[in-house]
Amino acid sequence: MLMGDAESCSSRAVDFSPSQCRKQRQKVEVYEEVLCSLKETNEQETRQPGFEDELWTHFYRLPKRYALDVNVERAEDVLMHKRLLDMAHDPATRPAIEVRLVQVDSASSSRLSESVHSNSQRKLDTVHSGYFNNHSTHPPPAFGSSPDLELVNVANRSDDQDKDDTMSSHQFNPRLMHEITISTSDKPKLLSQLTSLLSDIGLNIQEAHAFSTIDGYSLDVFVVDGWSLEEAEDLRNVLVKEIAKVGEHLHGVSHAGKQEQTRIYHVNLPTDGIDVWEIDASLLTYEYKIASGSYSDLYKGTFYSQDVAIKVLTAEHLNENLQNEFAQEVYIMRKVRHKNVVQFIGACTRPPRLCIVTEFMSGGSMYDFLQKQKGGFELPSLLRIAIDVSTAMNYLHQNNIIHRDLKTANLLMDENGVVKVADFGVARVRDQSGVMTAETGTYRWMAPEVIEHRPYDHKADVFSFGVVLWELLTGKLPYEDLTPLQAAVGVVQKGIRPPIPRHTHPKFMELLERCWQQDPSLRPEFSEILEFLQYLARSRLQKKKGIAEE
Repeated sequence: MLMGDAESCSSRAVDFSPSQCRKQRQKVEVYEEVLCSLKETNEQETRQPGFEDELWTHFYRLPKRYALDVNVERAEDVLMHKRLLDMAHDPATRPAIEVRLVQVDSASSSRLSESVHSNSQRKLDTVHSGYFNNHSTHPPPAFGSSPDLELVNVANRSDDQDKDDTMSSHQFNPRLMHEITISTSDKPKLLSQLTSLLSDIGLNIQEAHAFSTIDGYSLDVFVVDGWSLEEAEDLRNVLVKEIAKVGEHLHGVSHAGKQEQTRIYHVNLPTDGIDVWEIDASLLTYEYKIASGSYSDLYKGTFYSQDVAIKVLTAEHLNENLQNEFAQEVYIMRKVRHKNVVQFIGACTRPPRLCIVTEFMSGGSMYDFLQKQKGGFELPSLLRIAIDVSTAMNYLHQNNIIHRDLKTANLLMDENGVVKVADFGVARVRDQSGVMTAETGTYRWMAPEVIEHRPYDHKADVFSFGVVLWELLTGKLPYEDLTPLQAAVGVVQKGIRPPIPRHTHPKFMELLERCWQQDPSLRPEFSEILEFLQYLARSRLQKKKGIAEE
């Protein structure tokens, strides 16, 4: 029996390093608190032989964040999560779905929690949970919604404001919402598909908590409104039907899915003349792997003695959707030629190896550079980089191309420090209506209209550019205290934005705020952004020259 000591990890059946032990200790404390609560309920499951081991396995396979966030006053919720994960193992019961009414304090329901609970926070959670248990037949949510968690509201407050001001004005104002818990096989883009599905059936996500187990399963919990309060079972039935329409991606790969993965696809590129970009795969030399993604690997190699980057689609993930994305990426890259866009050299579009070949950018990504530098850029360098990026984006938009995934990880540097926009895997040519509806991109950089699956246009790139400017200014990850999904909900529901440092140049601050306006029509065009940045750079040089002459 794995009872364990709350002060030591030594009694566990797994050996940990000192740093792992410190992290594991927090799991142990929550585990034992939940175990004691469950024992007191005297439920039949808790009396089964080996229950303690099974409960510990449940905590062990989930990330530390699960133990820190779960409402320990609702130990029965842990049993529900354990049951859903067990059901997810069986293809016949996967995905496993639970829908229930929960009572949420409206002030805290508008906030997102991704904070580590201190002892004092635990006490506040207990008071909060007790309030609900004493005043409602409906339970509180399984995660978060604690009155002391003010991450979203505090994120927009200046550094010199007292965070306690918000807490002191907190009022309990409970309201009913639905909590949806889904467990299934963990897959790339699973979270994106789930949020899209919830949005499509008219639900508004107020809180979200996503966990991946160490053995390849997911536990995703959403607190939503927008559904008739009396119809929890009806909502579950709708979810089951809608998820069935999505197909195997949420159910895990079936036997038929495995057969489909080995099928050979022929890429049909849009034709606008004779294709001169087809590369003979035998002429490519692979040197080493640079990076791996969900569906492709990136290699450093050579082509006719020229250093190149080779993006190869992994065969095990090849399906019709990926085939179409590959064809679209090749089609777009064939169309663009600009000094601030990574140069397309060619592609292998014939099986068995599908790949895209571009110039090799020896300086690496701007994201990696910022991580190594451990800080943002001073204004001169910041303006130079921003001008490079906005020049490229202005060119793309003039050619009706929307990038849709603009972030520092997709900004690469050559040996001379010139910054170029890369990765057109989700880029699209804008249609005649000028709007698009497919959700894509990365949540931390994504415009609100894209997150909400509303029609959007090229101004979505402008929003992402504003977040990129903030990254270059601070050297930090946007919304680093929130998960990507929690950041997305905050951007949409509360209009949160990364806090701008007080020392920022006033004109630059003004540009940031204009780029990430909630209303796309209020965001500037890249032609205007480029002109503004060039003006700032000239003004700075003139000022510097004037000081030197004096």
